Amino acid sequence: MLFETKDFESLIGTEGFSDQLLKNHFTLYQGYVTNSNKLAEALSNFLKDGKTGTPEFAELKRRFGWEFNGMRLHELYFGNMSKVSVQLEKSSSLFKKIAEDFGTFENWEKDFKATGAMRGIGWTVLSFDPKTKHIFDVWINEHDVGHLAGTIPILVMDVFEHAFMLDYGLKRADYIEAFFRKIDWLAVEKRFNDAFSANETI
Repeated sequence: MLFETKDFESLIGTEGFSDQLLKNHFTLYQGYVTNSNKLAEALSNFLKDGKTGTPEFAELKRRFGWEFNGMRLHELYFGNMSKVSVQLEKSSSLFKKIAEDFGTFENWEKDFKATGAMRGIGWTVLSFDPKTKHIFDVWINEHDVGHLAGTIPILVMDVFEHAFMLDYGLKRADYIEAFFRKIDWLAVEKRFNDAFSANETI
């Protein structure tokens, strides 16, 4: 098995997210892991059998990106949430970078929330571009359309209906506010610092 399911059970009991919503979401995530493994194995077998020119191979190859991104984005999403409130210090490198690129932290927050509130299903991602050292708020449609090539996800918010409708119905804005109260800014800042330091020479 190439990919293993990560355990996010520690999030059970998070204020603003019912246990049932989280358990449903974990199960959905586990499905992406399972399907990523199945597709990786199937594609390997197609290659061994010399069937890479078939329509079946082409469709599975396209599907793999969708399942894989669904798996990874969920891991990043759950990984940047915390049961307790974790603030971003104004003295932190990430806070300063956000203020530099968006004018103020409040401007960034407004932009990120507005991106998440757009009609449609998908993801809102704060991404770091190693080339320009700039950060962007990105809308990713489904799992596979909208990624900025070469950028690194720093903060990920799921805005598929399954992430909020059980608790919030159609009130996506209320879900976004609940999510913001449970962002693990230490985890997000670590992603940013790791990405920045690893690409200092780019």
